[in-house]
Amino acid sequence: MKDPIIERFEAFTYSINSIYRHVLKIERDEMEKLGYRGSYALYLTIMSRFPDGVIASRLGEISDRDKAGISRTIAEMEAHGLVSRKSNKENFYRAKLCLTEKGMDTAEFVSKKAIAAVTEAGDGISDENRAIFYECLAIIAANLKKICNEGLSEGNEP
Repeated sequence: MKDPIIERFEAFTYSINSIYRHVLKIERDEMEKLGYRGSYALYLTIMSRFPDGVIASRLGEISDRDKAGISRTIAEMEAHGLVSRKSNKENFYRAKLCLTEKGMDTAEFVSKKAIAAVTEAGDGISDENRAIFYECLAIIAANLKKICNEGLSEGNEP
């Protein structure tokens, strides 16, 4: 008989991976309609919350994406005219990234699609269960981050 903790691990891992793969596919499918890569979607929604701009390191903190990936994607978005940099004479990497008008329009498109996707994905979940789910998900994410930073505690060793 399988250990119930292992069953929970498998169910959790499968579900999280499945959700992530599906989110990426939705992003890719919707952004391709505009001729862009799916990876732009998250950055566009985050940047739309910062009308005065946001530096790349802050974008990384919010998105939990690596610095190199952010730099590549932002460079592509600049080439497409979605993003511009507000000059910072001391440090190029500390320059604020701002959405252009085209970027703001694209971010609005992405936001509408995100609202539709989240609404449809949550169909049948009560507001109470949704609140509990997001609270639990945040706790699990924080605990996993702590484990990654500090390692598993000795008390949980077999």
